[in-house]
Amino acid sequence: MDTTGTADDTTGTLDEALERIHLSGPERDGWLSNHAPMAVEALVRHGQARTAHRWLDRYRDRLEAMPGPDTPVTADNWRAALGDPRRIADWARHFERETAERPWREVLAEWWPRLLPGIAGGATHPVIRVGHAVRTLLTTEPTGPRVTELAHALGYWAARHQPLPGTRPPADTAAPSSAAAALDAVPAVPDQSGGINHRLEQLTVVPAWPGAPADPDTAHARLRELVRASTHRYAGFGHGDPVMLVHAATAPNAVLRTLPALPRELWAASLGAAWAASAAVTAAYSPAEPVPYAPAGQTPEEIFERAAAHGDDHTIKFTDTALDVGDGTALAAAVRSIELNVPFL
Repeated sequence: MDTTGTADDTTGTLDEALERIHLSGPERDGWLSNHAPMAVEALVRHGQARTAHRWLDRYRDRLEAMPGPDTPVTADNWRAALGDPRRIADWARHFERETAERPWREVLAEWWPRLLPGIAGGATHPVIRVGHAVRTLLTTEPTGPRVTELAHALGYWAARHQPLPGTRPPADTAAPSSAAAALDAVPAVPDQSGGINHRLEQLTVVPAWPGAPADPDTAHARLRELVRASTHRYAGFGHGDPVMLVHAATAPNAVLRTLPALPRELWAASLGAAWAASAAVTAAYSPAEPVPYAPAGQTPEEIFERAAAHGDDHTIKFTDTALDVGDGTALAAAVRSIELNVPFL
């Protein structure tokens, strides 16, 4: 694995890129997510710092200015502002203040259980952005731009907070024994047309995995299993929707990356939310049948270099997750994402 990652970035590339990104809001065209902070973090992490600014130059046409503020979010009114995308700037400013006044871990621990039920918000992009920000803060110096990135990520999640529709386990059905079996058992939503909100509104039944509540260590192990299974699944099923299905893996991996920064008593609930997000995306977009796929035939470094050259933000992020998993099937899945998604050139 390439060791010239974010922790060794002495060029200031990541901070410079984040400062550029923070002039923009987290969305464009009213709802499309700004993927720049996540993609840039992954590029720098995997030794592609030299390409980060060039990639961002190409991406700048997809950035919009941060919306104007409305009313400050406070300890008294935050519940009313939760899930209100019109308050994106208010939420960003709130978390900028919070992380300026208190350690970032303390802010994260307070807000994680409040935000976790809304993990599906913004098609899971906010929690993914949080995962990238926390990974950087856990492994590098907590510079101003890196802490601000966490603040903006949390603010985006709060503004797009969206609980999943009420679901229930299938009647008289035992919980699948593995994450892979549980994903295989997820029934597709009836109407596979329309956007993610239309699809998620149809969710009524999901398999109950994992079965019993987990202690923290078991929750951590099961979450790793879920990330591995959802990454592997993309290799055969990614053709159903090559962009959206990456989130079945990248969303739970964002939660996994965040666990070390959280109190252990929050780990079991984090597993439950990660499973709900992965199952929901699987139900919304997974095709009926898998297709064959070939072995990767390249090293992890070569595959990530291909993803960076390909340039698609979802491909970069999914390849980043596949390299976290690191086995042959995960690398084959990363190659599939390069093959299936449209290059961003």
